[in-house]
Amino acid sequence: MTFDAVLSQLESSLARPLPGAAAQARLAPQLRRQWPQNFDPARIRPAAGLLLVFPVDRRAHIVLTVRADALRHGGQVSLPGGVIEPGETFAEAALREAHEEVGVHPHEIRILGPLTPLDIPVSGFRLHPVVAARATRPAFVPAHGEVARILEVPVETLLDPANLAPVERHRMGATLRVPAFHAAGVEIWGATAMVLAEFLALLGWPDASGD
Repeated sequence: MTFDAVLSQLESSLARPLPGAAAQARLAPQLRRQWPQNFDPARIRPAAGLLLVFPVDRRAHIVLTVRADALRHGGQVSLPGGVIEPGETFAEAALREAHEEVGVHPHEIRILGPLTPLDIPVSGFRLHPVVAARATRPAFVPAHGEVARILEVPVETLLDPANLAPVERHRMGATLRVPAFHAAGVEIWGATAMVLAEFLALLGWPDASGD
């Protein structure tokens, strides 16, 4: 898909009600962890992630990161993002984190709109994804000690049903089949895949349960 076509579709779709939790659920793992009984919602930590769309040879791509092995959930794929600091908006936090993690300057990015917040009980976060665009391909720089690898993933790769297949993960004493995208030599699953499911729904992605 061309960058211009994806950008136009995103702008149109983000002006309407979001696909929401139903779209996210398409890529949710089985037995997904929930907040503990009697959990105090005030303890949830707000976080923001940037879903940045940019062109490579006129084709739309997004940026993802592979977390450094020394970090919690090391080796997993995620959006550039992190904890929201006092006084920040979701968009400001997402831009700051993207600058820190992959070297993209905030003034080069245009915010398109938010996606549906996603609770991640295993980490204690409520993630607020923010969709944005950059008119040219960034010169990415990975943050030392935080980002093991930067992925530039074509949007059309994620839209292709051939690149969606379940993987096995061991969680809560059980072996689970988890829906995952297979792109750029990695498996994209869990919260990141759920955010991408809603993003792709904005582009007309058909139902894809991972079965």
